Amino acid sequence: MKVYNTSQIRNIALVGGNKAGKTSLAEAMAFNSGIVTRRGTIEDGNTLSDYREIEIERKGSVVSTVLYAECGDKKLNIIDVPGFTDLQGELMSALPVSETAVVVINAQAGVEVGTEVALRYTAELNTPMIFAINQLDAEKANFDDQIRSLQEECGEKITVVQYPVNAGIGFDSFVDLITQKLYKYPKGGGKAQIEDIPASEQAKAEDLRLKLVENAATGDDELMEKYFDEGDLPIEDVRKGLKKGLASRAVYPVVCVSAKENIGVERMMEFICNNVPAPNEAVATLTYKDGNKATYNASGDTVLYAFKSANESHVGEITFMKVMEGEVAASADVVNSTDSSKERLSALSANAGKNRTTIDKAVAGDIFSTIKLKAVKVGDTLTSAKNQGVSVVPAVYPDPIYSTAIKAVESTDEEKLGQALNDYTAHDPTLRYEIARESKQTIVKGMGEFHINILKWYLDNVYKVATEFYAQKIPYRETITKEAEASYRHKKQSGGSGQFAEVHLYIQPYTEGMAKQTKYPIRGTEEHELPWGGKLIFNNCIVGGAIDARFMPAILKGIMEKMEEGPLTGSYARDIVVNVFDGKMHPVDSNEMAFKLAGRNAFKDAFKNAGPKILEPIYDLSVNVPADLMGGVMTDLQGRRAIVMGMDSEGNRQIIKAKAPLAEMNRYSTSLSSLTSGRGVFSMKYSEYQAVPSDVQGELLKAYEEQSKDEE
Repeated sequence: MKVYNTSQIRNIALVGGNKAGKTSLAEAMAFNSGIVTRRGTIEDGNTLSDYREIEIERKGSVVSTVLYAECGDKKLNIIDVPGFTDLQGELMSALPVSETAVVVINAQAGVEVGTEVALRYTAELNTPMIFAINQLDAEKANFDDQIRSLQEECGEKITVVQYPVNAGIGFDSFVDLITQKLYKYPKGGGKAQIEDIPASEQAKAEDLRLKLVENAATGDDELMEKYFDEGDLPIEDVRKGLKKGLASRAVYPVVCVSAKENIGVERMMEFICNNVPAPNEAVATLTYKDGNKATYNASGDTVLYAFKSANESHVGEITFMKVMEGEVAASADVVNSTDSSKERLSALSANAGKNRTTIDKAVAGDIFSTIKLKAVKVGDTLTSAKNQGVSVVPAVYPDPIYSTAIKAVESTDEEKLGQALNDYTAHDPTLRYEIARESKQTIVKGMGEFHINILKWYLDNVYKVATEFYAQKIPYRETITKEAEASYRHKKQSGGSGQFAEVHLYIQPYTEGMAKQTKYPIRGTEEHELPWGGKLIFNNCIVGGAIDARFMPAILKGIMEKMEEGPLTGSYARDIVVNVFDGKMHPVDSNEMAFKLAGRNAFKDAFKNAGPKILEPIYDLSVNVPADLMGGVMTDLQGRRAIVMGMDSEGNRQIIKAKAPLAEMNRYSTSLSSLTSGRGVFSMKYSEYQAVPSDVQGELLKAYEEQSKDEE
């Protein structure tokens, strides 16, 4: 395979809704460039993109796939991105390394959930967009409806470059407004017969062409002035304006295709090669941590960015990289900017799905893969020794919104499960796991129930670990609302030296900024920031030597042990002031163990008399939904004890701001998807702990009591 220079490279991401036809489009592009000699289909499970067992089984993409196609003297690097909203992490890996997003629209369904997600992220990253209206050969295909829908989402930037003459069953022709020709395709697609625009289409074509010319002129001040003076632009100026307008997001061109029938695909590839900016022409690009933007200077020192990794059977670890600066050849030695470790790139490949073509080198702007690196993670930057320390700002991934506990069916497989989770999350930045110390559970967190189900498939079929999901324990907290005193005498005699300790203490609720006041004189204070949040203030109020100072740490230790297993539900206790004001000791039988037990039990008794209260975690919730679906979402939130704090509008969508208890948010992503047909999205962020309502506290106490009986 030839080495392409930076100006010959075009990097695109195929994005959009599930079932929009992105994989079929990638397949047709590869076929038209001769990468494959026969087009595969999703139904037959033999496409370049969906080659993984899970994708063949589910008949849909679950992982983004890197492909390439050659078009004239240009190389197209293509990233086929899954359309499921739960898999938006794949989108966030692909967009930063793509100079343009090709948003694929189902001509029957229009703007879908996956489309809305793609539009949101392309706006955040300032990524140029081309819209490809696909499946125009389908019975219910309606091009004009989709244009209106896109204009509602994106405004007047939507610019029709091609429109179908006969959308629906039998679709085979479209008018290209740039070339001002009719493209008519034979059955089965392929090479078009290029004809003059028929008289019946002249008026429509001219109206749309004038709109195209006007939008193309908006991308360049000089062209706009020329357009105002002359009322039109020649084709060369239209192309120039489109290219500049596309790069700056001033124009969103719309093209026509039927990927399944290979109609319009080759012409779309030509349009991409002629109009999509090369990496060194792009307005939006990756940024280095020092604030400078990537220049894609092929003569500079090598900088590589690892944007994706995978573990493939029979191959092992594959890392996908974009060359940010300079060039790189096989067997090159590079340095990881993250930890200064050294790596050797054993071989370089251009990928077409599971097929890899060995290449001699890759230059700035190109995408390649290599295998068996020692410790490179997604988001790492690799450089030549001269550029050591240069680092690309990595992609920012959305926080998980769905969590559940997981365990191995067989306890002997727990270690194997941990290894599997560690490996899987290394390749999927939006899926995370942790061992919760408090609940003693393994918690997995993802972007939704579908995302977690994909993990389950891999655990069952690839890692061969039988697992089960179950409810995550809510991290409640316990505290007090009033003052109380208690004492406890620990006395044990069993021959020889015994154990004796007596502790009197007085507890108060702690609030931030409270004055140090107590009815007993304070001789010494220790302030402890608790690992689980909140504080413990421990005051030594002993006078007259009732308890020797050397036993105070033991009393504190006993109290802390009980705070780690609160008296009400076994949850962590917080925000308490403890004043040890009296006690007794024995010259022979008193020891640290005795005072630890006495302190622990005195604290427990005082806690139960101090208006104990259970606290629950409250999260700030932001729910983004279409305005016409807001009513059902609001009703559902009220049923979850959420308090709506306000609302904002964003186009034809509403953003609901609320505070909601974590205990009521189980499977919320699934419920919201059901209520909004997948069009609602939300985010959650921890806010604070608040007291649970009295009826909820009663239920929690009863449940803990029954659980304790079962464990006895």
